[in-house]
Amino acid sequence: MGAGRGVSLATVLLLAGCTTAGQPAAPAAAPQSAPPTGAPSAAAPGCGSQVETGPLPDWADAGFSGSTRMPHVLGASGEIVAVLFGHPLTRVRRNGTNNKILWVARPTTTNPAVAAGGPLRITATLHGSGARVTREVAGGPGPSIVDLPQAGCWRFELRWSGRTDVMDLVYGDS
Repeated sequence: MGAGRGVSLATVLLLAGCTTAGQPAAPAAAPQSAPPTGAPSAAAPGCGSQVETGPLPDWADAGFSGSTRMPHVLGASGEIVAVLFGHPLTRVRRNGTNNKILWVARPTTTNPAVAAGGPLRITATLHGSGARVTREVAGGPGPSIVDLPQAGCWRFELRWSGRTDVMDLVYGDS
């Protein structure tokens, strides 16, 4: 590798690290074990998670029939996927729809008694503001309606059954 390439790569890495504005870094792409499918839509600047529009990961498509091409976001660790039935998510819904998110956790090989049970706890932090809200999905990952008080990029910290993952979700104004 020539010297020009090394400086160029270092510049790209430095600039990429400047987009989180104090937030913990999270990969913008799906982990290598689950390559991205479909064309991602644009995310807000500095908002790390991309909304994919291709088929759901194979492990997340149980119960669906026909095409599983739908908007979804894979957690940074690849442990959970948010299927966005209310895409795009918005602070205010004026058309009678909801911010419906189906949470699907990657199957686990641990003891089923440990893997099941308990709620999905969501701590959402608004990028750049520190505003924080919590939500809970009874019974763990599954269907939910997640409304948030402000538009913007929200970092979701997800905890369920001893597992964790994070993702960013963008909420529009209306």
